[in-house]
Amino acid sequence: MKLKSLYQEIIKKGIEADVRSRPAIEKALKEKEKEYEKLCAKEKEFFDQDSLFNPFADSRLLWGDPQDQIRSMIVGVDVDAGELVLADRLREKGEKIDLVASHHPQGAAYARFYEVMDLQVDVFSDEGVAVSVCENLLKERKAQVARRVSAANHSRSVDAARLLGLNFMCMHTPCDNLAYQYLCRELDKNKPQSLGQVLEILYEIPEYQHAAKSNNPPQLAIGSKNSRCKNIHLEFTGGTEGPQGIYKELSARGVDTIIAMHQSEEHFKKCKEFNINVIFASHIASDNLGINLMLDHLEKKEKLHIYEFSGFKRFTHKRK
Repeated sequence: MKLKSLYQEIIKKGIEADVRSRPAIEKALKEKEKEYEKLCAKEKEFFDQDSLFNPFADSRLLWGDPQDQIRSMIVGVDVDAGELVLADRLREKGEKIDLVASHHPQGAAYARFYEVMDLQVDVFSDEGVAVSVCENLLKERKAQVARRVSAANHSRSVDAARLLGLNFMCMHTPCDNLAYQYLCRELDKNKPQSLGQVLEILYEIPEYQHAAKSNNPPQLAIGSKNSRCKNIHLEFTGGTEGPQGIYKELSARGVDTIIAMHQSEEHFKKCKEFNINVIFASHIASDNLGINLMLDHLEKKEKLHIYEFSGFKRFTHKRK
C-alpha cells in the first residue's frame, strides 16, 4: 500500500466512526473548500490543503514520500525525536521499517489539534444538552487549549524525521473514534447495571488486561463496584478534555457515570461536585484499543509488518 493510500484510508475509517453524521462532516469539508476559494493567491500558500479532505486536524502525514510503498510500520503512542532515532537505529540493525506512526499528534497536527474539539458538541448534544450550551462552553475551552499549544516547539519530531529520512505520520482522532464506537457497542450489548459490571466489561478487552498486568488497570475514581449506573457517558474522543462546565449539564440530564481515558484534577472535582461516578479506563490502554482497531482495518486491505514501541502493544480484534 502506498503511503498516500494508507493515510487516506485512516481518514476514511475515522470519518466512518465519527460521532458526527456523514452529511455534517461533508458540510464542514465544503465550508473549508469555500474558505480556500475565497483566499487570494498569497493567502493560499499558508492554507492547510489536507483540511479539504481530512476533518481531523490532529492526524497528518507529517513527513515522507506519499508514493512510497508501506509494507511495515513501527507504531507508538507518543513519538518524538528519541523514538525516531530508535527507529533509525533499528533500521541500521537490519529491520525493515517503512513508516513511523504516532498516535498522539506531532508537528503541524499538534499545532492545530484543538480544532477537532468541535466534535464534542455532537457528543454532548447526544446526551440532551442544548447545542448552544455545548458551543458556548466549548468555545472558551478551545481557546484555553489553543493558547497552551501555541507556545510549543511543534517541529522537533518532524525535523528529526526529515534528517533521518523516515516517513512519519500521526493518527489521533480517527483511532479514538474507533475506540469510542467499540466501547459504545460493548456497553449497549452488555447493559451494565453497576460500576463493577463496567469494570468486568473492560477487563474482557485485551488492551486493558495488558495494562492491568503492568499496574495500570481501569480504576474507580468516584463510586464503588456496587454503585448503580444507568446513563453512561464516554470521554474517549474529541482531541482532549472538554469544558469543566459540561458536567453540571450532563448531570442535569441524567448522566450518572463517566468512563474517561483520563481526567485533570479540576475535571475530576467537577464530577465529584455534581455526583457523577467516574471510571478511569486507563489512558494508554484506551489509545492502544483505538490504534489496534485501526490496524485491524488497514490489514484487511494489505498485510503489514507491525513493530511495537513507545507504549503500544499489538492485539487483534474480531468484529463481534
